[in-house]
Amino acid sequence: MGQILANRESLALEYKEAAYALPSNLFETVCAFLNRDGGLIVLGVADDGTVAGVNPDAVERLKVEIANLSNNPQKLDPPYLLFPHAEQLDGKWLIRIQVPCSSQVHRSGGEVFLRSEDGDYRVRDPYQIAGLVNRKLSFYTEQRVLPGLGMADLRPDLFDRARDLFRAQRKNHPWLNLSDEEILRLGGFIRKDPLSADVGFTLAAALMFGSDAAIQQAAPAMVFDALLRRDNVDRYDDRLMLYTNLIDTFDRLMGFVEKHLNDPFYLEGTERVSLRDRIFRELVSNLIAHREYTSAAPASLTIFSDKVVLKNPHVPHLRGRIDPAHFTPFPKNPTICRFMLQLGRYEQAGSGVFNVTKYLPHYSRGAKPLFEEQADIFITTIPLEEARQTPQATPQVAGQVAAPSRHQVDILRKCLQESALVDLMAVTGRTDRTKFRHQVLNTLIEVGLLEMTLPDKPRSSKQKYRLTAKGRAVLESQHPRN
Repeated sequence: MGQILANRESLALEYKEAAYALPSNLFETVCAFLNRDGGLIVLGVADDGTVAGVNPDAVERLKVEIANLSNNPQKLDPPYLLFPHAEQLDGKWLIRIQVPCSSQVHRSGGEVFLRSEDGDYRVRDPYQIAGLVNRKLSFYTEQRVLPGLGMADLRPDLFDRARDLFRAQRKNHPWLNLSDEEILRLGGFIRKDPLSADVGFTLAAALMFGSDAAIQQAAPAMVFDALLRRDNVDRYDDRLMLYTNLIDTFDRLMGFVEKHLNDPFYLEGTERVSLRDRIFRELVSNLIAHREYTSAAPASLTIFSDKVVLKNPHVPHLRGRIDPAHFTPFPKNPTICRFMLQLGRYEQAGSGVFNVTKYLPHYSRGAKPLFEEQADIFITTIPLEEARQTPQATPQVAGQVAAPSRHQVDILRKCLQESALVDLMAVTGRTDRTKFRHQVLNTLIEVGLLEMTLPDKPRSSKQKYRLTAKGRAVLESQHPRN
């Protein structure tokens, strides 16, 4: 956050003071960002970048108000559900609101707003609004209205699946009790054709909820092709071709990845995280969210012995290699991106590049991803190197324990003498026994750093933990004896 606040307000950055209440013009800026190219709003900061902060007692209330008002068509029409995030900087609370670009034209208080370097401004000229509509249509073919598509072409079970995912993402998600048609309307899957004035379901609706027959009629060339080419590089060792809805497509592509790529042991702080999941959920999400669905070229994910290559037909925004430290994300299918965000399968535009760059060096020792945006295809190359090991992923484990975290070192040091669970929890400040056992102790036992004194009675009240020879070696490598 500190790096962001070093910048002045701009086309994609807005500061607003909000000590106890939301600014009256907040949704004018939200509307302007949605109608332009997206942007970031930071609450608790003055126009000149001075951090005033949000009152700690008001933070959660303001977050709830933002989410509720963004879902209110009287405040933002059509609604666009936002998920604000709170964080501290130098002891002061700030609220971040990441607003993506939308494929629709939005109004706030009945007015259309656009963004310029000088701030937000009203657009009342019909020709300007028509130009905005045409600009979005030229980029976002997902919003093409399909006159022949009806509710009978959509699968009711997919709406139920979506509700389950909403609930997993947020137990009080405001869309949980909506009807199927209300989900379509609020999700942006129903719109008016600007030429014929017909109101109907969009291509995005068919892709997300349609039967396989409806999808093939709406996007006959749409296919996702997953291949394994470790041994037979001219053909393939395994293949999965998908012509189905995007909810199932995500699950089945992730299943293919889990089938053919290992998941090495990794601790982030004191918790075990799945590197494979962190990396490839982002890559699969981006493959789905940013594909150009009118292109005849397949979207593909190919696993080789030394790399994974993803190729995605798209409408280009930039050209050449992408520098993860200096790039501006641009969503290719904002409606699909937005809905996948509600499903918990997408974060925000640009998160894929950031997270893959962050976690890949741990998954494949020292490797860096390569992102290339070409004329009509986006190519991502993920070097595998040492990620393709035995299921135990021994080299990766060794890499991790060679540089344990501070909490790991504290636990290992405590276990120089046999120690009970409560004593180890006290070392790390943890209070939940079950989570501590599963997320911390079990992972250290799995890689052979700790062992139980009563292995046949893991839940015994007399159970204690001690260092193994391997754990002692790792501890001494961090703090060698004098």
